[in-house]
Amino acid sequence: MIRTLLRSLLPALALSAALAAPAAAEDGKPALRARVTVTADVVRIGDLVENAGPVAEVAIFRAPDLGTQGAVSTEQIVEAIWPHHLIGIDTRGLTEVVVTRASRTISAQEIAECVAKALAGQYGFGGARDIAVGFDRVPRPLQVEATANGDLQVIDLAYDARNGRFSVAVSVPGSAEFRRLAPRFSGSAVASVEAVVLQHAVERGALLKASDLALERRPRSEGPFIGEVAAAAGQAAKNALRSGQALRQIDLKKPPLVQRNDSVTIVYQAPGIVLTLRGEAQEAGALGDQISVMNAQSKRVVQGTVSAPGQVTLAAAVTRLVENEPQAAAASAAPASETQ
Repeated sequence: MIRTLLRSLLPALALSAALAAPAAAEDGKPALRARVTVTADVVRIGDLVENAGPVAEVAIFRAPDLGTQGAVSTEQIVEAIWPHHLIGIDTRGLTEVVVTRASRTISAQEIAECVAKALAGQYGFGGARDIAVGFDRVPRPLQVEATANGDLQVIDLAYDARNGRFSVAVSVPGSAEFRRLAPRFSGSAVASVEAVVLQHAVERGALLKASDLALERRPRSEGPFIGEVAAAAGQAAKNALRSGQALRQIDLKKPPLVQRNDSVTIVYQAPGIVLTLRGEAQEAGALGDQISVMNAQSKRVVQGTVSAPGQVTLAAAVTRLVENEPQAAAASAAPASETQ
């Protein structure tokens, strides 16, 4: 009977709202809100209706789940409020009201950091930042009451140092949601180090720039890795490298300053003498590498050291006279002994 009466009254309420909407805001009459956000697990009359008066704190609906929203029809609202004798509600022509349940989101990264902090200083681990945490299933973001502003905490932890496996339950102080059911996760935790990784694939021989590289935490057991961007930038890839690959020193080489068949300047150095000749590199070489070069005039192939782009240096072998003195003395002494 009441529902039938409400349905007959709704068109009249809507019409009066359309005619008197400005007045409703001015004279303090109760009026529906189009969108509301609640923090509790119930929706009260005062959440839905402005100027609800003494019945504002009366709960009439269950709130949506944390971090979600739902819509409740105007008919349902009026029907739920009717027993509480709040009449003359300006519906403002609304057919429904959207209700959002406020929440605080806890990301998978925050969960991992929480686990790392709980393990830090135990089981042979160092600081939390040196622990790499991986989950068997990547956690979906957790939703906790907006009023529960404490830090995420581990309330139960089991760790097996033999295989690096853990099981953990977490909670937030003041959260009724987590008191009912504390989320639990499992996975592995191992010691980690900072590693230089590629942000995109590179071809063999490509020179690496700082913009190609980033730092990420990787399991220490998989290393050793290059730990500083500056140590990899400017070097060349020995082989094709994939995006996201953590770099080791064996993956890189010094960039070649001389390529095979390049025309080069051969610098011949001896005490007091510096000669320059034209030559041709027989192989590629980086700074400090020993390579073969051919004298363009004599066609003789010699070994030299790459000393600059397009330059190979030959150092003359200096014979020290002091090394020959014992031989000379022996040679001069031999005839004297024979005459005796």
